[in-house]
Amino acid sequence: MPSKELATETSFPGVPAASSMPDWYPTLLNTVAREVRTGRTRAMAAANSELLNSYWTIGRQLAERESEQGWGAKVVTRLSADIRTRFPEAKGFSPRNLRYMKSFAQAWPDFPMLQAPLATLPWYHQIALLEKLDDAATRLWYAAAAAQHGWSRNVLTHQISTRLHERSGQAITNFKATMVPADSDLAQQATKDPYVFDFLSMTDRHTERDLELQLVKHVEKFLLELGQGFAFVGEQVRLEIAGDEFFADLLFYHLKLRCYMVIELKAVKFEPGFLGQLGLYMAAVDDLMAHPDDKPTIGLLLCKEKNSVVAEYALRGFNAPVGIAEWRTSLADSLPEELVASLPSIETLEAELASEAARLQG
Repeated sequence: MPSKELATETSFPGVPAASSMPDWYPTLLNTVAREVRTGRTRAMAAANSELLNSYWTIGRQLAERESEQGWGAKVVTRLSADIRTRFPEAKGFSPRNLRYMKSFAQAWPDFPMLQAPLATLPWYHQIALLEKLDDAATRLWYAAAAAQHGWSRNVLTHQISTRLHERSGQAITNFKATMVPADSDLAQQATKDPYVFDFLSMTDRHTERDLELQLVKHVEKFLLELGQGFAFVGEQVRLEIAGDEFFADLLFYHLKLRCYMVIELKAVKFEPGFLGQLGLYMAAVDDLMAHPDDKPTIGLLLCKEKNSVVAEYALRGFNAPVGIAEWRTSLADSLPEELVASLPSIETLEAELASEAARLQG
C-alpha cells in the first residue's frame, strides 16, 4: 500500500472554479476543443484511408495472381485461414471479404490516385457500391452524394435501390426564370421526379389527406426522400387572409436556400388550376410567416401523374418559383416493365443488409 506521503505527491489538485478563470479562457477552451475534434476526425479519416489502401493492395495481389496463375477459390480460403492464424486479433479477412478486396481493386485500378469522396467512404459503403452498381461513373456519383450528405450504408443502399441519380433535379420548374442563378441551381438539385414514397401503405382509392397523414407519420423517411436541408414546419398550416382561412398541406423550411417551401399534394393528374391555389399559399407565407431576411417562398406541387408539356406551359406565365413533380409509392410504377423484375423488394434489401452485417462482423 503506498504511503500517505506518496499518495499526496501523486494526487491531482482540485479543479479550479470556472469563475476563477481569466476572461480569455473561454476562447482558449474553444480553440483547444476545436483542435481535439479536428484531430479525432483526421485520425479517423487517416485510419479509414490506410484500411482502404491496404485492402486495395491485397485485392490487387489476388487479382494479379489469379490472372497469372489461374488459381481458384481454394487459395482464398487457405489464405483467409493462414492470415487469421498469424493475426488472431485481426478481423475482416474472411474468404468473402478477401474476394471483395479483389473486386475492389479490379473496379478501381487507380484507387490510390483517386481523390475524395470515394476514398473517404468506409469499407461497408465500398461493398454496397460494388454490389449494387456496375458503372464506375454511377458509383462515383453515389460516393460523392454519400460523402456530402453523410449517408449511412443503409441509406446509401436505399438511395441506390430507388435510382436517386436518375431522379435527382428532374422536376419541371421555372426556377431559372424566377430565381438568381446560384439559388435556382441549388433549388433545382433539391427536387426529384418522381418522388418515391415506398414507406407508405396506400390503396388505389387513397385521398390527398390520406397521403398527407402518412407522410407526416413517417416524417423522418419523408425528409430523407426530400433530401438534405429541409426542416419540417407543419401540416395543414393555417393561413388567415382578410378573415378567410386557408390550409397549406405541408410547410418546410430549406436551411441552405433560406426560404420556406410549401408542398401541395394531389392524388390526381396535374391540372394548371392547381398553381393558383399554391401561389396563394406561397404569397401568404411570405407575408404572414417569413422573416424580412428570408428569400421568397418556393412551391412544390406533387401530383399522381402529369403531362410534362402541359406543366411546362403552365409555368411559363407563373412569376413565383414553383416545381412540379410526380409521386410514387413504388419505383416500379415509373420504370419500364423490363426493369421492374430486376428490382429487389424492400424486404429483400433489409434481409441482405442484415445478413451482410452479420457475415462481415463474424
